[in-house]
Amino acid sequence: MFEFVRTHQRLMQFLLLLLIIPSFALVGLQSYSSFGDGANTVAKVAGQPITQQDWDAALRQQMDRMRQAFGDRFDPKMVETPQAKQGVLDNLIAQRVLVAAVGSEHLSVSDQSLQQAIMGVPELHGADGKFDNERYKALLAAQGMTPTMYEARLRQDMAMQQLNGAVQTTAFTPKTVAMRLSDINDQERDVQELLFKTADYAAQVKVTDAMLQDYYVRNAKEFEIPEQIKADYVLLDSAAVAAQVTVSDADIKSYYDQNVARYTVPEERRASHILIAVKKDAPAAEQAAAKAKAEGLLAQVRKTPADFAKIAKANSQDTASGELGGDLGYFGAGSMVKPFEDAASKLKQGEISDLVQSDFGYHIIELTGIKPAVVKPLDEVKADIGAEIKKQLAARKFTELAEAFSNTVYEQADSLKPVADKLHLQIQSAANLGRQPNPAAAAAPYNNQKFLTALYSDESLKNKHNTEAVEIAPNTFIAGHVTEYKPVTKRSFEEVKAIITDKVTRTEEAALAKKAGEEKLAALRAQDSGSGFGATQTVSRVKNQGINPAGFEAVMKANVNKLPAFVGVVLPQQGYGLYRIAKVGQPAAQDQARRTAEQQQITGVLAQQEMLAYVDVLKEKAKVKILKPVVTASPADDGTKQN
Repeated sequence: MFEFVRTHQRLMQFLLLLLIIPSFALVGLQSYSSFGDGANTVAKVAGQPITQQDWDAALRQQMDRMRQAFGDRFDPKMVETPQAKQGVLDNLIAQRVLVAAVGSEHLSVSDQSLQQAIMGVPELHGADGKFDNERYKALLAAQGMTPTMYEARLRQDMAMQQLNGAVQTTAFTPKTVAMRLSDINDQERDVQELLFKTADYAAQVKVTDAMLQDYYVRNAKEFEIPEQIKADYVLLDSAAVAAQVTVSDADIKSYYDQNVARYTVPEERRASHILIAVKKDAPAAEQAAAKAKAEGLLAQVRKTPADFAKIAKANSQDTASGELGGDLGYFGAGSMVKPFEDAASKLKQGEISDLVQSDFGYHIIELTGIKPAVVKPLDEVKADIGAEIKKQLAARKFTELAEAFSNTVYEQADSLKPVADKLHLQIQSAANLGRQPNPAAAAAPYNNQKFLTALYSDESLKNKHNTEAVEIAPNTFIAGHVTEYKPVTKRSFEEVKAIITDKVTRTEEAALAKKAGEEKLAALRAQDSGSGFGATQTVSRVKNQGINPAGFEAVMKANVNKLPAFVGVVLPQQGYGLYRIAKVGQPAAQDQARRTAEQQQITGVLAQQEMLAYVDVLKEKAKVKILKPVVTASPADDGTKQN
């Protein structure tokens, strides 16, 4: 019974994984201050709108996240249901009310906490165990973010985690409740099984032609061959446009000269430091004590510079770098707090700074390395520049061709040849197209609901015209022309007679098995007998091997106030199962570790419920209004949901 319970995972761990895997939970934060209004608004939180663009972006992120999770088993329909779309919108609203609560509660995260969180991500450390700033930037760039963007987002989410933790830690599970649930989970039942197999009744079944004809008529849809279309189609996408774009060496050279700064690797510096931590708003006496301690350490390192690492390891209050002798690795402009960066930028290699005060406290800095700025030669970046120019030209050209594509398939609607010739596209064919997408052809461009709907429209089927240009993905348009239509047909009785005979026979066998089993059950309830039953098996909710799942469920639900107890159940594809429950009890030895884990799982569920209840309160306070609900409202609703 505990299989469905998922243990609560700390939001911080999830957020740090953003560097490797895109996180749906972060959708919409960057657009929080970029609201639109009017007809484009789908919901309002504290008077501030959530736009259609916000919602669309969240849906795309959810789809990407699920595609990563399910791989080849991913079906876009999982995200396209009204319930799934409403869930994404509800999640977006919850994020907004939590952001508002963080602000109203004045929750914040210090620079030091933020730095420790980032430096604590194992994926950001090199083989030597040191923080790799280049890897950090590269991983963020792969997510389309800069360090500034990510750190602002992470700071926001860490503040939200403070709020989340404050609410969820109030949840607890009474020991008596946990013990009672674990007792139910552990409860053992001694069971014997008696099977009435369908195959044993085959000789008693008499199937007539009338029975077969009756099944054929009553289940007509089972033997229908769905309507199908064969169609030609043309596809306009980025690849088709890019194939028509060429870039010259002169274009590449010109672009390089105009954007040389982009191909310049900025100077990086490597430094070690000793930190004596003190808050900027600490009392004067505390500030003075910290400064005095820092001055004493500065005197030591000036006297014996070679011992800097040893002194840092023993005294620095930045524990992460202190373990490394104060080493912070290489960093570029904007990576460190300004007072630190300003001081480090003035040092020569091997020099030690005076005391530097920042929001973290007092630093002593030793510059240990300099990587000068380097301009990458044209030959090294030529391929990248060519691809970039081609991408830009293709994007510009796509806009022009998309309009021509749409106009041509509409204006010359009797054939796809004009648009194919005009835009240098290939006419392709697809057969056996139904009204709904085919899961077996998920990646095919024509396997799209909007396109299939267009193919089955009266304009396409009856008037024999091209479909309109249908956008099936960003920068991807398709248009089709029906070449053959097969209406719904029905397989003849003779064609499916053998199939029907088998189905009717199995149904009759199952009915006879059930009848015999129910008669035996009634007799046993009148007078107990173990005759015919199999060997005794001991089953519990944590030990259910060796018994049919349907039978196991019936056994565990059976009323055992009076023993022996009997229960019967239909076993799909097998027949009828009869079960005799002779004994109920608890195991001799309890698995205390599992029981403790179960109590923690229950607490985790309660904690999540506490959080959901708190979010509901915040929604009420923020006067949340859903202006465009996805799931159809009940007749009693006025069309506007207010939480």
